[in-house]
Amino acid sequence: MIRTQIQLEESQYRALKELAARQRVSIAELVRGAIQAWLETSAGISEEERRRRAIPAAGRFHSGLGDLAEEHDEYLAQIYF
Repeated sequence: MIRTQIQLEESQYRALKELAARQRVSIAELVRGAIQAWLETSAGISEEERRRRAIPAAGRFHSGLGDLAEEHDEYLAQIYF
């Protein structure tokens, strides 16, 4: 294993410390497990698999707006500004 150092918010540290105590493992073990889960879910999906999953969603949702394709930037600006 490689030793590394990270900085956490105080609230993150307290939550990890409590969770580690409840599960009777070290904070390091919790962090390693979380990183492994993240790597498996985000890095483990190929571009082809992402596209395969996205295709069924295309066209399934309706905004009710007839000009969404042309005015999407304006609609986004209204939401965020």
